[in-house]
Amino acid sequence: VELVESGGGLVQAGESLRLSCAASGGIFSIDSMGWVRQAPGEQREFVAVITSGGRSMNYADSVKGRFTISLDNAKNMAYLQMNTLKPEDTAVYFCNAQGRDYSGTYPADFASWGQGTQVTVSA
Repeated sequence: VELVESGGGLVQAGESLRLSCAASGGIFSIDSMGWVRQAPGEQREFVAVITSGGRSMNYADSVKGRFTISLDNAKNMAYLQMNTLKPEDTAVYFCNAQGRDYSGTYPADFASWGQGTQVTVSA
């Protein structure tokens, strides 16, 4: 299963961005999709995750109240609406997904990562 992120860019503090993540390639079902980020010289940091059908969402404390994750199961798309961006939100944002695909005779578990999209927030 391939994941492709889009929507990153350069914005000023206080502005908004919406990231998209498209999953494709023999998908049987998606259990969850999420976002992590990695700033220069830092380890990857959990941002948000959502389960299939939007039944459950979790956010890192640093983004609660500012970021909203959503999932369109019909399109196999996840979104991350980022409002009131801060310079410390600057990072490469990676999408991940877990579920089952048609890689074998029967649906099998998969876990995939995207290549990332750069978000830069200037002060």
